[in-house]
Amino acid sequence: MLPTTRSLRLGFYTLAIILGAVLAAGLAMRHAERQALVEDAARANQQLALYANSLHTLIDRYRALPAVLALDPQLRAALNGTVSTEQQDALNRKLEKINGAARSSTLELLDRTGLAVAASNWRLPSSYVGHNYGFRPYFSQTRTQGTGRFYAVGVTSGIPGYFLSSAVTSDSGEFLGAMVVKLEFPELEREWQGSDTLLVSDARGVIFIANQPGWRYRLLQPLSDSDHADLKATRQYDKQPLTPLEYQSLRRFDDNSELARVVGPDGTADYLWESLPLTAEGWTLHLLRQPQVAFEDTRNAALAAAGLWLALVFLLLFLNQRWRLAKMRQRSREELEQLVQERTRDLRTAQDGLVQSAKLAALGQMSAALAHEINQPLTAQRMQLATLRLLLDHGRVDDAYKALKPVDDMLTRMAALTGHLKTFARKSPSGLRERLDLAAVVDQSLQLLDARLRDEQVSTVLHLTRPAWVRGDAIRLEQVLINLLRNALDAMQDKPCKRLQIRLEADEQLWRLTVTDNGGGIAAEHLPNVFDPFFTTKPVGDGLGLGLAVSFAIVHESGGRLSADNHASGAVFTVTLPIDLEAPVSC
Repeated sequence: MLPTTRSLRLGFYTLAIILGAVLAAGLAMRHAERQALVEDAARANQQLALYANSLHTLIDRYRALPAVLALDPQLRAALNGTVSTEQQDALNRKLEKINGAARSSTLELLDRTGLAVAASNWRLPSSYVGHNYGFRPYFSQTRTQGTGRFYAVGVTSGIPGYFLSSAVTSDSGEFLGAMVVKLEFPELEREWQGSDTLLVSDARGVIFIANQPGWRYRLLQPLSDSDHADLKATRQYDKQPLTPLEYQSLRRFDDNSELARVVGPDGTADYLWESLPLTAEGWTLHLLRQPQVAFEDTRNAALAAAGLWLALVFLLLFLNQRWRLAKMRQRSREELEQLVQERTRDLRTAQDGLVQSAKLAALGQMSAALAHEINQPLTAQRMQLATLRLLLDHGRVDDAYKALKPVDDMLTRMAALTGHLKTFARKSPSGLRERLDLAAVVDQSLQLLDARLRDEQVSTVLHLTRPAWVRGDAIRLEQVLINLLRNALDAMQDKPCKRLQIRLEADEQLWRLTVTDNGGGIAAEHLPNVFDPFFTTKPVGDGLGLGLAVSFAIVHESGGRLSADNHASGAVFTVTLPIDLEAPVSC
């Protein structure tokens, strides 16, 4: 009976150890899977910011175009009276030429009733000329607010697009009509093609941009009766059936991140669903990615947990054996005083116990060391695999091979570039007046142009007073400075020795920022016209002549002044802005 009992106890202990190892491995695998989902969601969120930046960049490229065109004297004069056939033909051809140079979808000029009197697509059967678009919300917004924006399916062409408009007014401020630019997104959807699903929804939850077929015009939430009435009145999604998208949240990470089960066009699947509100347009950008939990990560976590469990068990067995051995020795000493005849047997028993204890101790030490030696390189390998997986997700195969050594430097550099495009891309609302350091704006602009400055071997001389506090919009002022720096680099393109000087200093109640080059300067007859819209001395195709005009408007909006002049060997552009004397609040 005794051997059988011992066998049962040994089997029970062995089974308990195995079950404990399995349980530890299972818990570790579940934790690794949850952690991998969280990390994958964080990477998807970073990638979503890059996609949002590309969308903002496309829209911002044309946001100022209708406002600049609304200042054109010929277009304003056409809306002052009845447009003749000759005038309409000239306007059509002018808008056609500007649309080709700006690479927008279409340009149209509406009178005060919303009637299209001229359009860049006048040659097509789906021409906007002669159609009235007064029912569109962007027209009523332009009439009351001066600007408008609206995404809709074209009622004439049937092609969806984003309409940006600006009011055309008389010298006395009377509303004459609207200048409208339409942007279409097929190129953007092609650029977004990949394994991930990218969607853009409006404020009502209607998906109107998608990089995968079958997702467009799906509903993320039910529409109310007023929503249906508005859509019918504005014909926003003209004749397009709006189908609900069925999905169920499985796990939520934060307000804009979750794991969801979606019944999509290709069937039911689980997705990491990341959302990013685009507040400037009132849209939301969504990224749907199927979870990618690496088998190696979960396996390594399971092995590490099982190894730790076994090491703990062997340590407990070792300590238990030592306790039993100590107790045995004590009993042996007592018995040795009483039983001389059993001395040899007791010594053998003690000796056998010592041998067994030494074996268990060695086994415990080897298990702990083995677990440590396996866990450390596996952890490092897991980190490297995560980094390589991120680079491969971005399609940067060459960088993935290079990242085996400079992993930390590469991750730091990637983190720094993102932070910046937003900030720079964010679309800041017009008229933003925040307190900012103008010297920091110069630093950010030079950082964006750093590659070109190095490639063209430009000698840059900086004289910056820090801090230079002003009131304005950092992103817009950065746009002004980048325009000035690029013009200076273009002017010095053929010079063997290029020298660029940027000086920022206080002048009474103003900050004076000058950009000076040695590119030969501006012709005297061109100086009075450098800030006029569409004025350019560059060859056809190299520029539209809007950079300085837009820069002039931005500086003027910030309460400053932008001027141009010549010096001995080149041109000098000067930006003056009022000094902000408000003392910063100490925390």
